[in-house]
Amino acid sequence: MTMTTPAATLAPHDAQLDGADDASSAQARKPRDNNDPRNNARGKDGGGGNKQPRRDKRDVHGWVVLDKPIGMTSTHAVAVVKRLFSAKRAGHAGTLDPLASGGLPIAMGEATKTVPFVMDGRKRYRFTVAWGEERDTDDTEGKVTQTSEIRPTPEAIRALLPRFTGLIEQTPPQYSAIKIAGERAYDMARDGEIVPLVPRPVEIHELTLVEHDDSGKSVFEAECGKGTYVRALARDMGRLLGCYGHICALRRTLVGPFDEADMIPLEQLQALCDRAASGEGSLADALLPVETALDDIPALAVTRADAARLHRGQAVLLRGRDAPNTSGTVYVTVAGRLLALAELGNGELIPKRVFNLSGLTASSNAKESI
Repeated sequence: MTMTTPAATLAPHDAQLDGADDASSAQARKPRDNNDPRNNARGKDGGGGNKQPRRDKRDVHGWVVLDKPIGMTSTHAVAVVKRLFSAKRAGHAGTLDPLASGGLPIAMGEATKTVPFVMDGRKRYRFTVAWGEERDTDDTEGKVTQTSEIRPTPEAIRALLPRFTGLIEQTPPQYSAIKIAGERAYDMARDGEIVPLVPRPVEIHELTLVEHDDSGKSVFEAECGKGTYVRALARDMGRLLGCYGHICALRRTLVGPFDEADMIPLEQLQALCDRAASGEGSLADALLPVETALDDIPALAVTRADAARLHRGQAVLLRGRDAPNTSGTVYVTVAGRLLALAELGNGELIPKRVFNLSGLTASSNAKESI
């Protein structure tokens, strides 16, 4: 069967979320300017070019789901988007390796308060495994450590997939962002240390063989929970199949509530920025509302009087026939506008995070305007 693989060779994404260097280890080691343990490549928008004129920072609130290009670190992608919007605050909801492409949700302003809800959501990936070699990084960037002439059949691969579905124990890659005694595992691995990593429980909701090439590559789709390493899936499948394997391509297609329909390529975002600068559009058209990240949380509307109390950080008692009879986390709105994240229980609404959405927010026709 002929297989169509992605056009470019990628390094895989870690579904593990924290890719930043630890401050204490950074002081003792050679400084690094990105968040990737194996690749120092910069994105197309950075790396010593002409300096951009300084812009006044402004309050921007919402999500941009960047279709991250290959070769750009997640940290650099955030910096580029933050600069395009002249935003005061920005951060991402889950590291995507430089040589991977796909969805990188970037939260700006008050949306940063909702990042954990996206990070805890499901992720979906399409990835390619090259059989016959295991590498120390479990992707194309590493050194070959094991080889085999064996190539698996599609029947053997499909028979193996149930062992990697559901709740499983997974040992993270040696080159991972996990901290051990205050140091990142990838820092220790780069220094030639054997990293003492132990298996951890992760959940794989779905793992499917999509395409198979007898010459030695297979394409998979996976949907998994927080903490899963796609690279480790390739490594462990290769070992059990007796042929070894590593990731050679990856694209993230779903992160929490954000799918490919929400993604915007960097070139398109830059073009929108140029049009906005000339008065022909607004960058608000590229924003998704802050509450998009809260799709799985019940919404609760309150009166303006109750909203005033919540805004001051005060609890509100909800009484009467229309009082909700549920409990747990809710997001609170007033006149259709997001106000707070709160805990509801025994008729009492206790604010946990209050939002101040003054500034640039998502427009009502964002999807149509991009």
